[in-house]
Amino acid sequence: MTVDTCDLARRVRIHALRMTSLGGSSHIGSIFSMVDIIAVLYGKVMNINPNDPKMPIRDRFILSKGHAGAGVYATLAECGFFDISRLSEHYQDGSDLSGHVSHKGIPGVELSTGSLGHGLPVGTGMALAAKLDKAEHRVFVVLSDGECDEGANWESIMFSAHHKLDNLVAIVDYNKIQSLATVEETLSLEPFTSKWEAFGWSVREIDGHDHDAIENACKALPFVTGKPSCIIAHTTKGKGVSFMEDTVLWHYRSAQGTEYEAALAELETNV
Repeated sequence: MTVDTCDLARRVRIHALRMTSLGGSSHIGSIFSMVDIIAVLYGKVMNINPNDPKMPIRDRFILSKGHAGAGVYATLAECGFFDISRLSEHYQDGSDLSGHVSHKGIPGVELSTGSLGHGLPVGTGMALAAKLDKAEHRVFVVLSDGECDEGANWESIMFSAHHKLDNLVAIVDYNKIQSLATVEETLSLEPFTSKWEAFGWSVREIDGHDHDAIENACKALPFVTGKPSCIIAHTTKGKGVSFMEDTVLWHYRSAQGTEYEAALAELETNV
């Protein structure tokens, strides 16, 4: 099946806008910055089967930046893991579609996340287990740039290089804004690429909104045999809606009223 990942990304952005607006949740800027990455992974890269979500040979995906869970829910629904109508339940009382991504009752979600810095450590364990079992599936982990402040990540980065986990792929959504300010103001990560390399990883930097660049990087995995791979994806917070782009305001906010209508109009005409 051929997937138009650009159209998939557009539909996911529209779903996520509606979901966060209806439920009154937040993090739409963080969702929009990673949507293109997720669309390519699910549409063209990962070995997955919506009819058999737990098949042993499936690639594993972890959204470590769990606050952007609406984007994963919408992608899973669009890919057939569950009915799209369920997306309207997002962030409602009693719903399995919680604000931070949860595996409870949601086929296709491997791990509930939310406490930043935990996704990569768990993914490292999954990758090591696969190596020990001589299994061929891969583990993909999408991290936020802000959570790269967490020490648990750097322990995992050392551990995975030591164990030569070339079945592990970390993708950093490097939109350069975290919580209340820029990454540079909060705790600078630069020289970011050099740090990953110094810890024993092979690294590529790409435009995180260029679908061809994302796909080509993933086709080259592992970048170096015997080393885990890191893709540093340069992205824009709020990508796809002009007044949301590159601003911290939309980290803790959902679009309502005229802002919602304006955002929806942009997304619906963005082909």
